[in-house]
Amino acid sequence: MDKHMGEQLNKAYEAYRQACMERDEAQKELQQKTEFYEQKLHELREQYTAQTAFIARLLQVLLTFLGNSSGS
Repeated sequence: MDKHMGEQLNKAYEAYRQACMERDEAQKELQQKTEFYEQKLHELREQYTAQTAFIARLLQVLLTFLGNSSGS
């Protein structure tokens, strides 16, 4: 193998290695973001459930109040 071909092979290998490192880093970043947004979605669903239950309780109190005041 001549010197020029060896240099080209080294450059190609280095480019491949760099591309693999960038791919791995992108996959890691995507995984981290996916986990972050899944956690946020879980928190928002819990918050929505709690707020829905709170609204239902308020509505029940309001209806009870309106029922008691109309009978007076």
